[in-house]
Amino acid sequence: MLVNRIQKHIDLLIERYPSLESCREDIEKAYLILEKCYVNDHKLLIAGNGGSAADSEHIAGELMKRFKTPRIVPTEFAKKLKEIDKVLGKKLAHNLERGLMTIPLVAHEALSTAYINDVDGLGVFAQQLYGFGRSGDVFLGISTSGNSKNLISATVVARALGIKVIGLTGAKGGELASVADVAIKVPEIETYMIQELHLPVYHCLCLMLEDRFFGGNE
Repeated sequence: MLVNRIQKHIDLLIERYPSLESCREDIEKAYLILEKCYVNDHKLLIAGNGGSAADSEHIAGELMKRFKTPRIVPTEFAKKLKEIDKVLGKKLAHNLERGLMTIPLVAHEALSTAYINDVDGLGVFAQQLYGFGRSGDVFLGISTSGNSKNLISATVVARALGIKVIGLTGAKGGELASVADVAIKVPEIETYMIQELHLPVYHCLCLMLEDRFFGGNE
């Protein structure tokens, strides 16, 4: 069950985008999977194609630094920084922000292009997931159709490694929705309209996670 401080973000999302009421339960389930992942010091791996690739990097940007809430480093770590270097340590202690470990699999051009060229174009995310992923992590696949073959290949590796799969798709869900632990299927079928709803959904998830880990106790 979500505490009120976390629940308010979903309530605001649906107030602003009423059509997403149909996704409420799956957004909550996705959040709880992500919360468990981060509570246990694991990480999120994300992939998508085209606009969904841009979304993958956008999400990483929101989770690896502050979104809305200050994320001051722990006092003990700030102390160590200053002990190592009085000048730089002080600056780093002030400027560094705590992150929630997130890896966008779309961001490694040399690795990706080498694997696509040398081995298998459709296995590019599967290869990275196999290299980066560990049991307890979460894989978020973003696909408007839900049928992106490189994402489906990655889900096979994820399940073999004990990695939970979250799908973010359009209304039809596709194959991704059928293999994911949770699929958030926004109620649109036109690609650009699906993408327009994906952004507020993942912003909501990022806000909920930030509130949970950096917003203080309920």
